[in-house]
Amino acid sequence: MGSPGKNPDVEEQLRATLAERILVLDGAMGTMIQAHELTEEDFRAERFRDHPRELKGNNDLLSLSRPELIGDIHRAFLEAGADIIETNTFSSTSISQADYGLGGLAGELNITAAALARETVDDFMRANPGRSCFVAGALGPTNRTASLSPDVDDPAYRAVTFDQLAEAYREQAEGLIEGGVDLLLAETTFDTLNLKAAIFAFEEIFRERGSRLPVMLSITITDASGRTLSGQTPEACWHSIRHARPLSVGINCALGAGAMRPYIRELSRIADCYLSCYPNAGLPNPLSETGYDETPDDTSDALGDLAGEGLLNIVGGCCGTTPEHIRAIAGRVSGYAPRDLPELTEATRLSGLEPFRIEGEKAPLVMVGERTNVTGSPRFRRLILEEDFEEALSIARQQVENGANVIDINFDAALLDSEDSMTRFLNLLGSEPAVSRIPFVLDSSRWDVLEAGLKCVQGKGVVNSISLKDGEEPFVDKARLVRRYGAAVIVMAFDEEGQADTVERKVAICERVAQVLQETVGFPLEDVIFDPNIFAVGTGIEEHNEYAIAFIEATKQIKERIPRVHVSGGLSNVSFAFRGSPRVREAMHTVFLYHAIEAGLDMAIVNAGALPVYDDVPTELLDAVEDLLFNRRPNAT
Repeated sequence: MGSPGKNPDVEEQLRATLAERILVLDGAMGTMIQAHELTEEDFRAERFRDHPRELKGNNDLLSLSRPELIGDIHRAFLEAGADIIETNTFSSTSISQADYGLGGLAGELNITAAALARETVDDFMRANPGRSCFVAGALGPTNRTASLSPDVDDPAYRAVTFDQLAEAYREQAEGLIEGGVDLLLAETTFDTLNLKAAIFAFEEIFRERGSRLPVMLSITITDASGRTLSGQTPEACWHSIRHARPLSVGINCALGAGAMRPYIRELSRIADCYLSCYPNAGLPNPLSETGYDETPDDTSDALGDLAGEGLLNIVGGCCGTTPEHIRAIAGRVSGYAPRDLPELTEATRLSGLEPFRIEGEKAPLVMVGERTNVTGSPRFRRLILEEDFEEALSIARQQVENGANVIDINFDAALLDSEDSMTRFLNLLGSEPAVSRIPFVLDSSRWDVLEAGLKCVQGKGVVNSISLKDGEEPFVDKARLVRRYGAAVIVMAFDEEGQADTVERKVAICERVAQVLQETVGFPLEDVIFDPNIFAVGTGIEEHNEYAIAFIEATKQIKERIPRVHVSGGLSNVSFAFRGSPRVREAMHTVFLYHAIEAGLDMAIVNAGALPVYDDVPTELLDAVEDLLFNRRPNAT
């Protein structure tokens, strides 16, 4: 199998096998350990004899105190037909081990457990030369949630931060790789933000190593609601984590295979990677020998039905599944062809708690609510400065009720701790499902504020914005980070010479950006939204008279010359010179939008609910506004 953790052929070998048949994952390590009825002394052994805290139940510690037992369990699953063995490291982060007073042991636990699984698999393959088996480094979700508060009286509080999770996952993944795993498996995800932190850590390691390991991702649907514990649907979750380019995505734990069926079907339709399913052996049953309802035949029959529908690529077992379950599953699915990967249509896929897509050349305009922005809403600014965040949340709710598909969130103001305000507001929004069901646009001129926001959002949002203002190198660095956080990005038509105000400059900058993002960063263009700068007209300055025309024509050319990208703009800018005349401003916004959409505008930052219909604008006002926007008369203003 090559050097530990450094086999360049592993992914190629896995993909070749997955094209031919359904691969089999192992079963429940915890169930097998429980069957041995171990005592406190078994977990301690000599090394931890005097440890001050109780250790019974810390199954991962057995890789150090009872390695022969863990090796025997791995071997039993291999003999039952498992192709992929998981390391005994589900809780081997410093965060989870801190409950036992063993946080500092995380690195050693992962290295040792990975080496033990590696040795067991290699020995098994030497004894069974016809079998190719793999070691998956298992990373559980930890016992903390980054998207939810454990304190009902303080919804903005979080027991763990994104940075703490990423650091813990990095330490764990590095130990697993050093110990010799073939791939990384982040599993039983109940909070997508935790999983995004793991992905962030993986990507950091891969960048430093100069090579990647295959990654498997698996989420947990907690009940009949069809959502994760943190509230996302399977499709919304997939949009949030697709940037990881995983070998597979799937569902495990919490439910039996039969109850998983609708969610496996949903993932199978939308995921353009391999699909895994390793359910519990039904529901918990304290009277059962394994603690769960289903016999090996029950579980294998249910998974066989899913395989018969062409839904599976990787199959195995979670809680309550034994080598007998895995043997039955392997036999049951062996006669079925693996699932074919779907060909997806090109689309921008965003998410809050629910999925959101921008799809097709004539997709409806995406309305980005502008009122949760301290620079554009005096009321929102006042509430934030007064620290009345509860009332500020009502503005977000109102924007969604008025039809905003996405909301723009900005805290760039003097006398305001923008980073803290962004974090606090987003954390509060996490307890507002009516708002957090839609994606967020994180808006700031400061990178530290944008990054603080990215660390709070479990969905796939949009960064607003980055640009070439400071040159290519810092632009590339920020674009790579946006990608690692799993967001889409708005890029301003702004380079080292300043903001573009002519058609030629707007288009040239956007073409340059697209080339850099594609060739240097590997950023998918469907996740790129250009803002070619909407500037005010009617200011009395002659050079400003062509600004509306320049934006509309640039939008048309950008959409023609750069496939897959989108174009957005801050609508209120165009009427800024008329800020004392709300009726005129609303008419200008409506008319400008009408013509910009015709040219290809996809998104606009608007006051949702305050846009008249184009055909309802009085003729006299309509003619006056179009004269102004298209510079048809010198006295149009």
